[in-house]
Amino acid sequence: MGKRNEKYDVIVIGGGPSGMMCAGRAAELGANVLLLEKNQTLGNKLMLTGGGRCNITNADFDTNSFLNNFGDAKKYLHSPFSQFSVEDTFDFFQNRNLPLVTEARNRVFPKSQKVQDVFDVLTTYMKEGNVTILTNTRVRSIEREEQHVTAVIASGRREFTADHIVIATGGLAAPETGATGDGMTFLEDLGHTVEASNPNLVPLTTDAQWVHNLSGITWSFMKIRFVQNDKTQIRKTGKILFTHFGVSGPLIINSASEVKELLKTGPVEAVIDLFPDTDEPTLDKKIVKLLDKHLDKKMKNVLPEMIFKNVALEILELPNLQLSEQNAKFITREERKNLVHTLKNLTFEITGTCGMDKAIVADGGIDLSEVDFKNMTSRKYSNLYLLGDILNINRPSGGFSLQLCWTTGFVAGTDIGNKK
Repeated sequence: MGKRNEKYDVIVIGGGPSGMMCAGRAAELGANVLLLEKNQTLGNKLMLTGGGRCNITNADFDTNSFLNNFGDAKKYLHSPFSQFSVEDTFDFFQNRNLPLVTEARNRVFPKSQKVQDVFDVLTTYMKEGNVTILTNTRVRSIEREEQHVTAVIASGRREFTADHIVIATGGLAAPETGATGDGMTFLEDLGHTVEASNPNLVPLTTDAQWVHNLSGITWSFMKIRFVQNDKTQIRKTGKILFTHFGVSGPLIINSASEVKELLKTGPVEAVIDLFPDTDEPTLDKKIVKLLDKHLDKKMKNVLPEMIFKNVALEILELPNLQLSEQNAKFITREERKNLVHTLKNLTFEITGTCGMDKAIVADGGIDLSEVDFKNMTSRKYSNLYLLGDILNINRPSGGFSLQLCWTTGFVAGTDIGNKK
């Protein structure tokens, strides 16, 4: 065994948002903190959030309403959120000279639109508390004696001891950031119940070639239904991004978990309404006027006046239409009605969800009944703390994941600092 290092008050395993928040808070209260990160740099997954802009939180200041976004986990989260809420997150960052702005769907970003500025606040917070940070240091195991964890064995056969140990290693989503599920392994080794991880907030796939052909196009306002056995099971309205593998965007990603459950029982079709605020009779009248205006033009040159050209061309070439080369004046009533119906019911089969490599959040993690949410400790080991994505909590995109990190990290750090 390598040389035993000096003893710390707390060892934080994982340099993501919850780990950095916990380390900074514990150090602020006087604790001697060691943070271990296996990557070369801290905050790899944080740097990807919000497309590099960092969706810090969601500006719903009613805690009860905010927690409705966490499904069955809501009942566990009242205690930590009563200690560190969305409003506290605003205060934390703005008091550290990082102005925030609220955008569509209550998503909150730094005014600078730079995730680097969020990262700098957290690293400065830790520096002010003299947190010791070791990167390129992978934890191999956590040692225990009866009902307490006692030490961490890291790469290079190094051993670190502490009064408290924090697991903040994150989930399995975005493996390019170094997410390998180490924390789940630690928890299982310690006798905790861990639910297997699956992509949760993730794009959907389809074999429909016309969808693939539209890769890169975003449609900001459309309605999508997910249909099984000729019955609509899910309805959503919002922004959709077409990709080379299927569909993505906030609307799709936040539907993925429900769609994944449907797929377990049979085929699922997605049905897109390109004109959700216009009924079929009204849309038909608009198309009649459009056709009358361009009687001598081919449909491939007419329909783009109403929708994106690329989308129009793909729709006109669908097997049930085949109208691209047809002159507007020769469009029959039946063909026109079929076109209107297609624009309101653009249908393709969903084949599945993307993998962990494209997931924003993966579900799975420690069974919530084994966590004391008053201070984020394990119910099996009173000096072991469990934060962020290590918890088996589903939530939508839009700032909810990072808020969970800020809250659990701050609550744990406060408890550790107060026990010093």
